[in-house]
Amino acid sequence: MLTDAASIVLALVAIRLAARPAKGGYTYGLKRSEILSAQANGITLLLTAWFLYEAVTRLIEPPEVQGALVLVTALAGIVVNVAASWCLSRANRSSLNVEGAFQHILNDLYAFIATAAAGAIVWWTGFARADAIAALVVAALMAKAGWGLVRESGRIFLEAAPAGIDPEAVGEQVASVPDVVQVHDLHIWQITSGEPALSAHVLVRPAAGCHAVRAGIEEIMRSRHRFDRTTLQVNHADEDRAEHCERAHGPTYRFTGRR
Repeated sequence: MLTDAASIVLALVAIRLAARPAKGGYTYGLKRSEILSAQANGITLLLTAWFLYEAVTRLIEPPEVQGALVLVTALAGIVVNVAASWCLSRANRSSLNVEGAFQHILNDLYAFIATAAAGAIVWWTGFARADAIAALVVAALMAKAGWGLVRESGRIFLEAAPAGIDPEAVGEQVASVPDVVQVHDLHIWQITSGEPALSAHVLVRPAAGCHAVRAGIEEIMRSRHRFDRTTLQVNHADEDRAEHCERAHGPTYRFTGRR
């Protein structure tokens, strides 16, 4: 319960920091403090070594367990965590920060349910190893939730494309816009949860209007992929040069079909 309280406090602090306006050297503000919070919550969920050690030790030499006391304590914990889970489930869970705090509460709920089952079994049957088996189940659930948070926060820190967005498909889509000749240096990443961003270098036909093409691409990205942040460098193609940039990052996309 203390770790739950700490995870909620950490999430609230991160929300306050992320709401601060961008200034100075922090040109995006402190939006990624929410991702730091989510990663911290994920790492704490992954720290299951103590659970595993205690569970294995008790499987080998089960101690005396007061099943009735365990059951009553677990039922009280279930009530508290159901209420907390319900409150957090109404928040914006598309935020990885909120999801991190929610996973802490949810895993504690699962833990109390397993504890209640173990307490009832010990009380009614005397099978003391049920307590250790419940601990192993809880450790597995914590590891699963923790890995999910660490993986998703790591993708954001490594500036990977958001889940569900295929950069190659986006590059081909931009290359198919009328008057576009080539697209390179295409980058897609997330500033923080729910804020995808895109940048690219676009070459257009010599007679085309750069501003009109740029506006058309931005509208397509906004309507089809919900990109509200697009940075496009649009230039006229130089027919005497095969490549416009000497050190372009990533693949180059060219128009290959019918528009």
